[in-house]
Amino acid sequence: MDKYRLIFIKNLKKYMDVFQMNQVDLATRMQVNKSVISSWLSGTRYPRMNTVEKLATIFHIEKSDLIEDKSMEENSTRKGIRIPILGKVVAGIPVEAITDIEGWEELPTKMAAGGEYFALRIKGSSMEPKLLEGDIVIVRKQNDVDNGDTAIVLVNGDEATVKQIKKTDTGIMLVGLNVEVYQPHFYTNKEIEQLPVQIIGKVIESRHTW
Repeated sequence: MDKYRLIFIKNLKKYMDVFQMNQVDLATRMQVNKSVISSWLSGTRYPRMNTVEKLATIFHIEKSDLIEDKSMEENSTRKGIRIPILGKVVAGIPVEAITDIEGWEELPTKMAAGGEYFALRIKGSSMEPKLLEGDIVIVRKQNDVDNGDTAIVLVNGDEATVKQIKKTDTGIMLVGLNVEVYQPHFYTNKEIEQLPVQIIGKVIESRHTW
């Protein structure tokens, strides 16, 4: 087997491990049969460049991260995993299908292995002083959070909003830290289901842009 296939196999296995994907998961994301993934991992087939590009998009990396041996470079620079800064998140479109990407942020590989992540740029001042307009928040995809967590929430099909979550037995309250801009808004369990009110991620970290 030539060295290029061996490098690709090693890199593909690495990013499948980082994102905790098995062959079925990756086949579903790539919209191919599982046997195609198996053939890449065994070295019996080598994907075309447009397919490598699609793989790179799924893993939020460069094509070169799949087809080049960067082990020495990674050891010296401790390069992490890139995640997209999404310009807009709206209801009905899976995060991984969003093409409105403003840029990229980097996560440590160990952190990235703990789930699926994306980044959002803060718009408005409702979460000041904790989160300022223009800040980048790192978000782990999950459909529920603990009481008091800051979450990304979709309400009634509108664009995603970043708010603190207060839970009760009868519903949840979305809290903005700047009450002059955003008064706390309570949604009953019935409204959560009917509107709907949907949590899509937890804010893990914020990064100031100044």
